[in-house]
Parts: sequence; C-alpha cells; structure tokens
Amino acid sequence: MRIYNTLTKTKEELPKSEPVGIYVCGITPYDYSHVGHGRVYVLWDVFRRYFTYRGYQVKYVQNFTDIDDKIIAKAKEEGAEPQEVAERYIEDFLKVMDQLGVRKADIYPKVTDHISEVIEVVEGLLEKGHAYVVEGESGSDVYFDLESFPEYGKLSGRCLADLEAGARVEVDSRKRNPMDFALWKAAKEGEPAWDSPWGPGRPGWHIECSAMALKYLGTNFTIHGGGSDLVFPHHENEIAQSECYTGQPFAKVWVHNGFVQVRGEKMSKSLGNFFTIRDVLREFSPRALRYFLISTHYRKPLSYSEEELTMAERSLERLTTAREQLRLFLEKKPQGETSLPLASLEEALQKIKDDFTAAMDDDLNTAGALASLHELATLTNKTIAQLTTPSQEELDFLRKLEETFSSLGDEVLGLWDPVEAEEDDAQVEPLLELILELRTKARSKRDWETADFIRDRLGELGYKIEDTPEGPRWKRS
Repeated sequence: MRIYNTLTKTKEELPKSEPVGIYVCGITPYDYSHVGHGRVYVLWDVFRRYFTYRGYQVKYVQNFTDIDDKIIAKAKEEGAEPQEVAERYIEDFLKVMDQLGVRKADIYPKVTDHISEVIEVVEGLLEKGHAYVVEGESGSDVYFDLESFPEYGKLSGRCLADLEAGARVEVDSRKRNPMDFALWKAAKEGEPAWDSPWGPGRPGWHIECSAMALKYLGTNFTIHGGGSDLVFPHHENEIAQSECYTGQPFAKVWVHNGFVQVRGEKMSKSLGNFFTIRDVLREFSPRALRYFLISTHYRKPLSYSEEELTMAERSLERLTTAREQLRLFLEKKPQGETSLPLASLEEALQKIKDDFTAAMDDDLNTAGALASLHELATLTNKTIAQLTTPSQEELDFLRKLEETFSSLGDEVLGLWDPVEAEEDDAQVEPLLELILELRTKARSKRDWETADFIRDRLGELGYKIEDTPEGPRWKRS
C-alpha cells in the first residue's frame, strides 16, 4: 500500500508488519454536522475498513473538541451550559454517522476529560524552554515559542519569516512573536475553567490533539488525518509542540482530504453555505450520500449539489439491483448441465478483485474501487442473463460473485453494511408495520392521496415500500 504523505509530498509505502495507529481530528460540536464533516469521517471509515481487510491491526482514535470559543458562544446564545451544547451535538454526530454506516472509533477522547494530560504537556514544554508564561489581568496565559522549533513549516511549506512578515497587527502584544500560539488560556468571567499551575483557565485549541494522540497512540504513530484546512495552522502547530515535548517524530504519515465545495467555495458553517447531514437525509438515502462522499478521490475537492446526489443514488441503485437479482438466482436449486464458460468468468472476476485492490493500494483511490464494483455488477448481469437452470458449478460461481459484493461492497466500502441498519430496524419494525397497515386501509378506501403521502414520506426517511401479491413490505432504500 502506498499513501500520499503531506509531510514529504510523496506516496509512501505502509509497512505491512506494523500495527496502524490512526488519529483523526474530530468535530467541534456547536452545531449539527454537515456534509463536509460527513466526507471526512466516511472516508476514514473506508480507509480503516480497508486496512483491516488487508490484514493490518488498526487502532483508530477520533477526538471531540468539547470546549471552544464557538461552543461557549452558542451556549450564551441558547442560555445553556457549554457542556450541554457539546453533548447535544456530539449525540447528533454519532447518530448521523451511524446512519451513514460509519463504524465507531476505538476511542473518542474529549478535551474536558484530558485536562491533566494537557497540563502535563504544557509543563514539559515550559521546562524545555519551548514555551513561556505571560501575566494578564485575569490570570496567566502560556504560549508556544515558535522560534524554538527551527523546523516549523515543514508540513505546510510555510516559512516562519514569511509568516511573521505577513502577520497582521498583533492581537496580544505580550507575545514574543505574533505567530506564537496559546497552549493555555487564562479564565474569562462566565466561561468554564480548570485549575492549573498558571491559575484557572482552559487549553488552547492545538495542544489538545497532541496530548490525546500521545496518550493513546504514543510517539511516531502511523497516520494523522483530517481535512486539508487543518494543515495550517492546526497540524503544523501539533507537530511543533509534540516534537518539542517528546524529542521524537510525532506521526509518520499525514493524510488530508479535499473540501466539499458548493458552487466553487468550501462548504463551511462560517460561510453559511453548509447542508446538514440530517437535512440531506430527508431527501436522499444514507447509502446514496455515502456513495457520493467516496465517489471522488479523497485528495480532490467534491462538488455538492442535488444533481450529483441524484446521480450517486442512481449509480448505487444499479449496483443494488444487480446484487438483488443475484440473490434471487441463488435461491434456485441446481439442475441442468453447465453451459457457461466458467474459466473465463473466473478470470474476469479475479481481475475485478485485483483492480479493486490496486486502486485502493494506490493512495486509497475509492473512485477506482467503485469503478471495479460496477464491473462486478456488469459481470453479474451478463452471467445471470445467460442462465435459466443453473448447474451446481454455475451456482458456486454465483456465490463467488455474491461473496465479492459482500467483501468489497460491504466490508470495505460499507455500501450495504447491515450492522447498524439491523439494530435500527429491530427498534422501528413494529412502528413501520403499523404505518403499512394504515396505508393499506387508506388504499382500501381509495384514499390514494394519503397512501401516496405515506409512501413518499417513508421514502424520505430511508424506507422503501414495495407492493407485492402477498401485501406491502418495507425495506431500507
């Protein structure tokens, strides 16, 4: 496997013998999660699945920045406590990730649970001369001294001298350098604070990830990931403070995904052009959104529009239809003689598997992997079209097709992963059956408007109604 490393600007081979430790920067929970968030964590879900598929032992850590200026501002706006706000939006995040088939991280550390670890790192940086304390009216702040780390800028390619020259008027004149960043912020009236050697306060933004990554993955772990907007200053600052604290490399490989764009601009809350996942799922199925989010190579921008989502839904439907037709055929009993050229079909199937692996091995190319899955659908359709009464050998080949759909489409890409869906379905099944019963009564009274309304609303919620000779039935769309 070869992955593009932002640090070295080259594709690097991932050692097969080593466990893979992954730290991905998580959300700041002050609003509902949007499609840009969805892209980050669906992609990392696929990457993590693929590492496991290829035999790696994976440990995946994803934090929550549950104390931040934006959370505090939202809490004041709502008249709520900051932790209440953070927990509400963490809950929303986990819910929509479940809907998108994103498997849980091994660890979800929160900043507020790791204040002691943050303080320990800050104390270490002060002892080694990489940080300094400045006194203020409300307490002491601690800043990182950028000039103490000559390698600053090695991730982003930005030179400290150029950054200093381009710096705006200093916000805090007490800093030695306008680019120095806060490790610890003195408490402000009415804001959450924790005791520290420098008085009450809270962590700066960057220090939290260093403290939690080092705690759960140690030094020189395999991969650090996040959106490309984090390269500078967040990840650059993480490297500086972490390597000054430990004296060792922080992460070996840095992986950054491109933005989701709306009309050429990055989707973000600050620009007001974001679409929440919960709103998008009212119009499109979770599987269609997941397909859309992995349909472009992760380092490229992804253009969001309803037209693109509609195209993704149609593409996924083509794959799903091929797989469902295959499953119907597998219910048949073997009879007749073998008539298909099984040797050439086996060869074609092996090529699809090899192409899939080659795409993912080459910098986690999910677009190429999806193309291979469509080749599998084509091979499936062509095979089924030639069969009427399959022999045992032909059924065995059909099972290999289904196993490939399962391993590549389910286990790696997560397009039909049933784990979360089955749990949800068990809870909502009685309610869905009741709704179908009400729809049947409406149809018996020729109240087509109500019947169609029920069908359409269930469709928006991710459930499809099929009218069969045995009666209506529902399934996830």
